[in-house]
Amino acid sequence: METDYRAPVARTLRRSDPVRRRVAYRSSAVSAVALLLLVALLVSNPLLARAADRPSKRPVIASRIKREPVPSKGLAAVGYSNRLHALEVEFRDGSVYRYLEVPRSLHRELLAAESKARFYNQHIRRKFRSVRVKPRRQL
Repeated sequence: METDYRAPVARTLRRSDPVRRRVAYRSSAVSAVALLLLVALLVSNPLLARAADRPSKRPVIASRIKREPVPSKGLAAVGYSNRLHALEVEFRDGSVYRYLEVPRSLHRELLAAESKARFYNQHIRRKFRSVRVKPRRQL
């Protein structure tokens, strides 16, 4: 059953003036379509989706992935979880990031790379989703 949206508008106008009724109906239909388009634009806007992924808004998680020290000027240690398909990178400054959905082969290539920091910059950084990891407690 279709709803006639003209009814509330048409009641307020004189029956003798069909032009006014048509204009009122069209303007309410246009405003409804404009509202739907605005909602669709806001929902599908990639800039709004990216705003949620900014580093300051990211959750910080605790890690249980074992990391191995690596000889590098930029990286301190690297670890990989087969179950999570996650790569964890600890930097010389102490910060730790977990990169999600990273293939196991990329972890092997990182460990085999001559320059681990360069490999990280070219193949991992900004290529995979990341989450900041809480540093482990010093025992």
